[in-house]
Amino acid sequence: MPEGPELHLASCYVNKMCDGVVFTGAVRKSEVSKSPDVPFNSEAYRITATSRGKEVKLTLTPIGGDSKRRVKAGQADQPMDIIFRFGMSGFFRLTSEDELPKHSHLRFYSKEKPCRVLSFVDARRFGTWHPNGTWQPDRGPCIMFEYKSFRENVLSHLSDRAFDRPICEVMLNQKYFNGIGNYLRAEILYRLNIPPFVCARTVLEGLESEDLCESEKPVKKEFSDVKVKRPDKNAFIKSSSADLNHLSFSYNAFLSSMLKGSDRITKVKVKEEKTDLLRLSHTVPLEVVSLGGKGYDPEKADYSGFQAWLQCYSVDGMKSVRDHNGRTMWFQGDSGPMVPKDLKSPKAKKRVKKEDDHDYTDKKKVSRGRSKSTLKRKLIKEETVIKTPKKEKDARLKEAGSKRRKTEKPQEINTPHREKRSTARRRKSSSNDTAAGSQRQSRRMSSK
Repeated sequence: MPEGPELHLASCYVNKMCDGVVFTGAVRKSEVSKSPDVPFNSEAYRITATSRGKEVKLTLTPIGGDSKRRVKAGQADQPMDIIFRFGMSGFFRLTSEDELPKHSHLRFYSKEKPCRVLSFVDARRFGTWHPNGTWQPDRGPCIMFEYKSFRENVLSHLSDRAFDRPICEVMLNQKYFNGIGNYLRAEILYRLNIPPFVCARTVLEGLESEDLCESEKPVKKEFSDVKVKRPDKNAFIKSSSADLNHLSFSYNAFLSSMLKGSDRITKVKVKEEKTDLLRLSHTVPLEVVSLGGKGYDPEKADYSGFQAWLQCYSVDGMKSVRDHNGRTMWFQGDSGPMVPKDLKSPKAKKRVKKEDDHDYTDKKKVSRGRSKSTLKRKLIKEETVIKTPKKEKDARLKEAGSKRRKTEKPQEINTPHREKRSTARRRKSSSNDTAAGSQRQSRRMSSK
């Protein structure tokens, strides 16, 4: 993702490539872009660019002719500012009309023959532009070119709730660190040996509003009671100011280098000094700008210098974990007490691919079809083998049950009839007994 240095390099690219070039006509937008149209049309105009943090401003300035005539012709008579934010993959490219980049979404055409086109290229289409726009008010001062204001803005707001969060997450807050992105925060924290998931307020409190970096005093690490030869401080300042890359080197390394070949050794008590994160947030991006390249310099369009410059970000041997916002944080050593819990490293696992994974020939399709059919047949056979004993058992149980029903059925039918006949006989016998008893009684009475 383009960060402060990349956007500044993009503005430098536009100023260099468009110097002396006259553009004409309307600004054209691609059909697939959802960003607004640019209502600008001029017979002749020039383009200049400037950057601030993670924004680039293109200024279209009409030239030549009378302003009244331009107004009558429906052309622009006043300069227009267009604010660009690059998203994940935005950049500018000047090419011939026949060699337009594939993902060119906003185009400015030159007046010359053959025509050249300045394009805003954005493959992922997260970038945006705003005609007649201004710098976004919610963004803080630029870390590179408004350092004094940037420093004051951070230190004057340390009581805000935003600084309760880990320092690695606060460094992506463009309200305070306008221009810092994912790789810059990793490099800065790595150089200072600061765990990424410690409270931001703890790291920043105690820093002074005025920075010694303005007087070109280098970053120091904490050390004391070192036996060294007294160095010439002016010589060190000259050597450090010659190259931005040396701004982050420790004073201790310089002192130890002065030891070689020295006979006069004196014990020096060096004053301990706290590491200054805000200072490196200013100097480290300037180192990237001094590298150039990264596709923004026509004479140096490779990334080799930048990749060699990286010490921590996406470097082998470093650790990585996703922060609370889902962004990958690269670091070394302890992560800090505020590291997200139950979050794994975002590194992708290596998968072993089969040899025939990418064979899409008819032969492969036939073999796959045969293997599927044979596998299906085997499964069916196994199922039948497993299920047959159960079916036989069920069939035997059914047959036994039906036989029992057949044998028990006549008993169930005959049993009530037998009960009826026995009761009828009992009733008949009881009625005969009563009748005989009554006859005997009548005979006795008659004999008396």
